Amino acid sequence: MAPRVLVSDELSETAVQIFRDHGVEVDFQPKLGKDKEKLAEIIGNYDGLAIRSATKVTEKLIAAATNLKVVGRAGIGVDNVDIPAASRRGIIVMNTPFGNSITTAEHAIALMFAVARQLPAADGSTQAGKWEKSKFMGVEITGKVLGVIGAGNIGSIVCARAIGLKMHVIAYDPFLSKERAEEMGVVKVELDELLAQADFISLHVPLTDKTRNILNAEAIAKAKPGVRIINCARGGLVDEKALAEALRAGHVAGAGFDVFEVEPATESPLFGLPNVVCTPHLGASTTEAQENVALQVAEQMSEYLVKGAVTNAINMPSITAEEAPILKPFIRLADVLGAFVGQVTESAIKEIEILYDGSTAAMNTKALTSAALAGLIRPQVADVNMVSAPVMVKEKGVILSEVKRDKTGVFDGYIKLTVKTANQTRSVAGTVFSDGKPRFIQIKGINLDADVGNHMVYITNTDVPGMIGFIGSTLGDAGVNIANFQLGREKQGGDAIALLYVDGPVSEIVLDKLRANEAIRQAKPLVFNID
Repeated sequence: MAPRVLVSDELSETAVQIFRDHGVEVDFQPKLGKDKEKLAEIIGNYDGLAIRSATKVTEKLIAAATNLKVVGRAGIGVDNVDIPAASRRGIIVMNTPFGNSITTAEHAIALMFAVARQLPAADGSTQAGKWEKSKFMGVEITGKVLGVIGAGNIGSIVCARAIGLKMHVIAYDPFLSKERAEEMGVVKVELDELLAQADFISLHVPLTDKTRNILNAEAIAKAKPGVRIINCARGGLVDEKALAEALRAGHVAGAGFDVFEVEPATESPLFGLPNVVCTPHLGASTTEAQENVALQVAEQMSEYLVKGAVTNAINMPSITAEEAPILKPFIRLADVLGAFVGQVTESAIKEIEILYDGSTAAMNTKALTSAALAGLIRPQVADVNMVSAPVMVKEKGVILSEVKRDKTGVFDGYIKLTVKTANQTRSVAGTVFSDGKPRFIQIKGINLDADVGNHMVYITNTDVPGMIGFIGSTLGDAGVNIANFQLGREKQGGDAIALLYVDGPVSEIVLDKLRANEAIRQAKPLVFNID
């Protein structure tokens, strides 16, 4: 059955056709996003939801979206999507961070010019029949210092354009390396240095707890007198009330704002002040940008629903269409290893360590880790997946670590999962052979080589003679057929394990017969979902 996507905001016909070209069934209802009740009524029928900014994907809507797998936002901002709620339900949230980058950067540069030369006020005055040349004395941009807060995708484009305008560019970004700064032709500085030096400041960071009011009253007071501030990123990055006071006091010479703390912005402390240029969130509002993001979101959602490729996801590691088929058997392996430990561990998990050895260390380990966590949690939460599992682990306060290392053994690559509880440590390792099927290669530090089946029995015992015969005869007498039987032991007379791949479920009655043997400490049924 073909996946179904609902388009609840305005998208171009070309974008809608992209879904169809990928074999995705599309329901194009561009006005539906504003009708919350109707949207909630029908959302359960769809695998995907494509939106712009009008549709609000709330926790209530997500609760009604029983089949939803992916939300695609045509644009960079996902303020209208409850990402934590989507993650808990295992719904991927995608955006298109690059489709409107140039457009937004150009708008920031345009606002900088408008503020420097007071263009809107001069236009209004002239069209009113006045001729006030002396009133609108401006400043040049050439040779001035531009301080860019956030040198990511859009910020880096602003830097390049500003350098082309012969400005001196400095940048504050904790994630900007010295090498990357040199490559861009900018000087990396701390925030206080930027405030002290910049003639113009342009913001290009997302709105987070750390960046909210990054330019508050204290920061604005540290800014160079006569600074001009541009914000085309997110409302809430600048304390609008504090900025208004600084503008009235003359400490800040001008401001250009495309985004506001509350939108639609019908009022703001900045409105009505001289040399403040305001636009109604037009950063992405060009014909080219709107088409680009629409085409991108349609392509991304189709690739995921049809091929399993994940691109530009907010709440899940990306998986390219090229690596998806290569990664698939290892994702299955990681899920199996997690499911094994999840089924044999009965107390609360405190720590999780995932070791990637050899070739697996070079893979997309974030995706593999998400799969392992999903398998680990599934015995307790049936509908968990790769999106929701990391959220659940974090919420439980479990310590998670990844270790990568070069090849150390006979296998080209393998994954080892270790979990620690208050009173025990469990570990299991596995690999994928050329047939693409997952295999167990070590349990509790004991080496073995076992196929993975849908139904298995895991037995821990003391190494004593006759155990193979006892297990085989007990299962045989109960009519349980053994497809594969693997044994391993720590040493003669020490700890031993048996892992049996059987044709069907094993009843508790049969398991109790196994447990009755004084050498057997545990006989545990295991269930895996193997293609």
